[in-house]
Amino acid sequence: MRAELNQGLIDFLAASPTPFHATQSLARRLEEAGFQRLDERDAWRTEAGGRYYVTRNDSSLIAFKLGNTPLLQGGLRLVGAHTDSPCLRVKPNPELARQGYWQLGVEVYGGALFAPWFDRDLSLAGRVTFRLAGKVESKLIDFRAPIAVIPNLAIHLNREANQGWAINPQTELPPILTQLAIGEHREFRDLLAEQLQNEHGIGADAILDYELSFYDTQRAAVIGLQEEFVAGARLDNLLSCYAGLEALLASGDEQSGVLVCTDHEEVGSSSACGADGPFLEQVLRRLLPEGDAFTRTIQRSILVSADNAHGVHPNYADKHDANHGPLLNGGPVIKINTNQRYATNSETAGFFRHLCLENEVPVQSFVVRSDMACGSTIGPITASQLGVRTVDIGLPTFAMHSIRELAGSKDLRYLTKVLSAFFDSPELP
Repeated sequence: MRAELNQGLIDFLAASPTPFHATQSLARRLEEAGFQRLDERDAWRTEAGGRYYVTRNDSSLIAFKLGNTPLLQGGLRLVGAHTDSPCLRVKPNPELARQGYWQLGVEVYGGALFAPWFDRDLSLAGRVTFRLAGKVESKLIDFRAPIAVIPNLAIHLNREANQGWAINPQTELPPILTQLAIGEHREFRDLLAEQLQNEHGIGADAILDYELSFYDTQRAAVIGLQEEFVAGARLDNLLSCYAGLEALLASGDEQSGVLVCTDHEEVGSSSACGADGPFLEQVLRRLLPEGDAFTRTIQRSILVSADNAHGVHPNYADKHDANHGPLLNGGPVIKINTNQRYATNSETAGFFRHLCLENEVPVQSFVVRSDMACGSTIGPITASQLGVRTVDIGLPTFAMHSIRELAGSKDLRYLTKVLSAFFDSPELP
């Protein structure tokens, strides 16, 4: 089971280089499991026992199973995660011709670690919007092959590199794609038109716009002398999306469960399809009874906000509170912050801890050092939007926001197991 889950995660990561592709991958799995796609522009007809999902902006997804227990009686079991990860996004007019090389200007998306992007075999993927026969259409593209690189500057030319090097994202991060002949000029949109033709057989009249990200082509892998770790890109937070999906698919039909995977968490979640937008509430209002019954149902519900946690790094243990250093392969972490950077309270933490104990899943706690700032996630945002009781949890990882992160190979099974138990919980506190 452990090896199968980890291989499934590796395949999911490979198929999901961008939030658009992650949402497409999730939707494909849901449809294979009998979930019906709903369009927000249509009238919905749902029924008890039904399985449905809806997407917004091609980059966010909400899937739900309507159980046999009445919603007003049983409430909802919600699991939330996010589809986006820090990366380098191509600018609108990106062409750079310097010293005979063709490069693309990039904008940093989210709080990325810059240094790990150097000397990686990079590819490009995302969504392209184009005109075809007088109509505006969009398609996802993925070059897959390594087509770009950001070479480091040799130590001989930067003697201070190992003493702390401030990387300038404007001048030092544009990837190199190819060399140019003397006098040659290339248009990026021509390259996209070629890819549309090669990948989809579409001869677009014009490339209108795009949202494209560079990504590392090295596949995720199980590593370590005893295969203790999973290394890969976008573990934050596609690991949680994958665990939530597996748990929802494995759960029974008695209770109503919701999987929420939204975009733009890494930049604050304030968008039409982000956790700080109206997406989740608008979907739930179409499913739940109107009036005070909506509030009553929400108050009988619980959200498990799943986003990666910081494992205690053996080389930097002093960055953790001595009593709160989560270990990789030590099970999911309950994240707590008294200043509400996490939405966990004693009731929701106690319930999650109870689920772990009942299902023989180890559980840990994380509190940031009192002299350091605390990050946040979708938990407080969703809790403040809906008023739903929330617990923030996540699997411990190293190198969060690097181009290649590290998690424990046992932890995915732990998280999937406890989330399945949550979806099947006959009673919520």
